[in-house]
Amino acid sequence: MVDRSKDVVLVSLVGLAVLGILLGSTMLTAYGADNGIGIGNLAGRGWLRGGGCFGAIEVSEEYKENATNVAKSDPDVQNLLNSGYSIAGVRPIISTKIDANGNVVMKATSAVVQLEKDTTSRASVWVDLEAGKVTRIEILAMTIIEKG
Repeated sequence: MVDRSKDVVLVSLVGLAVLGILLGSTMLTAYGADNGIGIGNLAGRGWLRGGGCFGAIEVSEEYKENATNVAKSDPDVQNLLNSGYSIAGVRPIISTKIDANGNVVMKATSAVVQLEKDTTSRASVWVDLEAGKVTRIEILAMTIIEKG
């Protein structure tokens, strides 16, 4: 008689690992949306590269244009653009809500407009599309010292 207990344990561990990944990614997505972290920042750290478990998210040109226009109307963003930054992309912040009946509603009412300057400076501009205003700006600058 063949002992299959090791096979059963291995299959069980693989199943638990897959379940853990699925639950973890769902919680991370909800945490990111609820706390203003946004998909953009998670993707920048390697999570959701290639679209995650839902596939790639296609963002309309109108959405990008709306977020960009709101960002450009902010004086601090104007200063960044005038100092050499350029718009590199727009990433939606998607909130997911589940009502009492279990209905799921996803909506992107905020976005992060990514700015770049040369190869060493980045800025993330949080835009509230419903209020039509910039709510936060993060500027990251890197210093590189090359030695021969």
